[in-house]
Amino acid sequence: MLIRAATVLTMDPARPRARAVGIDGERIVAVGDVEAVRRELPPDAEEIDAGTGTVVPGFVDAHNHYLATAESFAGVEARDVTSIAELQRRVGEFAEQRPPGTWVRGHGLEWSAFDEGRMPDRRDLDEVSRTHPILLEHVSGHAILVNSLAMELRGVGDDVRDPDGGAFDRDDRGRPTGIARDGATNLLLGPSVDIGHHGPNFHTEVDLDEGVGMLAAAAPRYFAAGLTTIGDPQVSSRELGIYREADRRGVPGPRIVGMPLSHQLDELVAIGLAGPFGDDRLRIGAMKFYTDGAITAGTAAFREGLGPSRGTGTFYHEPAAFRALIARAHEAGWQLAVHTMGDRAFDLVLGALEDAFRASPAEDPRARIEHGTYPTPDQRGRMAALGVTPVTQPGSIRELGNVWTIQLGDRINEAMPLRGWLDLGIRPVISSDAFVQSFRPLDTVSAATWRVTPDGTRVGPHHELTIEEAVRAHTIDAARALRLEDRIGSLEPGKLADIAVIDGDLLAAEPARIGDLAVTLTFLGGDVVHEAVSVPGR
Repeated sequence: MLIRAATVLTMDPARPRARAVGIDGERIVAVGDVEAVRRELPPDAEEIDAGTGTVVPGFVDAHNHYLATAESFAGVEARDVTSIAELQRRVGEFAEQRPPGTWVRGHGLEWSAFDEGRMPDRRDLDEVSRTHPILLEHVSGHAILVNSLAMELRGVGDDVRDPDGGAFDRDDRGRPTGIARDGATNLLLGPSVDIGHHGPNFHTEVDLDEGVGMLAAAAPRYFAAGLTTIGDPQVSSRELGIYREADRRGVPGPRIVGMPLSHQLDELVAIGLAGPFGDDRLRIGAMKFYTDGAITAGTAAFREGLGPSRGTGTFYHEPAAFRALIARAHEAGWQLAVHTMGDRAFDLVLGALEDAFRASPAEDPRARIEHGTYPTPDQRGRMAALGVTPVTQPGSIRELGNVWTIQLGDRINEAMPLRGWLDLGIRPVISSDAFVQSFRPLDTVSAATWRVTPDGTRVGPHHELTIEEAVRAHTIDAARALRLEDRIGSLEPGKLADIAVIDGDLLAAEPARIGDLAVTLTFLGGDVVHEAVSVPGR
């Protein structure tokens, strides 16, 4: 097969631009001008003319909670809810369609500016239903809101104590309001997968068939966005079991790199397992660790605190225990991927990495910092010295920037310093963090090239990327973060034929409007997995 277009962005530094790509089976066999590629293919090879479109490598989302995002598609959509009354209406309508006793779940809740001037609590959900347990995820993934029945079923009473690495919001009598943050989420979701205080728990109870069905329903949406590979940055036995079953059944979907959460470290070390391990469709990659909480939830760890209250944030582990955890995983051969947002958290993480690398030198540890929101200039330099890759989510500013402005003030201008990292020779990765933000790569590319909050305020424009830099950060640099740069991420002979065709001239698009462009064709291993319109030659 030959694909030709006005613009082919290869992400191959030896040949950045081309006019055609040749595919034979699942591999790319030629890249270059049309006639040169045609000579490398059989005379009867199919030809696709993408016209004025742009051909790019299939997008690689190195930080995308695929199963959790698939679940969010099937639950209550709360992302655009602006009042408690509207929340009650949506949850109520959803609950009415389900038998009593069935869990009602929702995602995307952001409660900082509700019309009522207060945060919702369990009593608000009790008014909706006392026969359905209700659990709503905060948009950050670091907090949940539940009703009284959900608390009762999980054995959480008014006398519950705050666990390590988390807390319950409480009323003036000290009783939990129904909001659990960070490690406290495990007390409400632990019966599904007990992760202790190793991260926020959003691993809801989903049986195998239901989970596989959710992935099957989500796959066409991912392919329509041009996504061909994802790295799931918080995999437990629940996720891995469902991903394996979907793979066994041949359910279509993107390539998956699962990143086990650190609560499983001892078990995996005991059996001698460390990533990378697996094949081109499903593999185990880095191990995921949490340092602090989230900016949107008010729990990220900053030296000067967050918001009007100047809260200093939450650490999931005591510093000494965290350093020991990092050292043990590195010594066992794991690539490290550490959730880190605030500068206070960066102090802990960089120190732990420096100690671990010094104690057990490795040729290519390739550590990742997930989010990497607010490193100081000095901390950026330490990242460069360590060879650390920041895996960032520019969509946080585009979608949650109003809350970030409240929490950070002027510091938002230096949040996610993509240009600052590039100036130091660091290749930052951009990703979605779906279910938190839009899973569509073109939305992420737009957010990286035009840093605007929801209210239209442009912040930190000096850290914006060019369009081509943003595409690179979402393809080959993302592939490198997953240790897959030898197979995917660029259009080069010998690599897997994962390709996205964009309708229009991507490089000429207004950065603010890039998300409006459509993906007309997506190839996974040479197979067409998405076709939006009839394309000449097909």
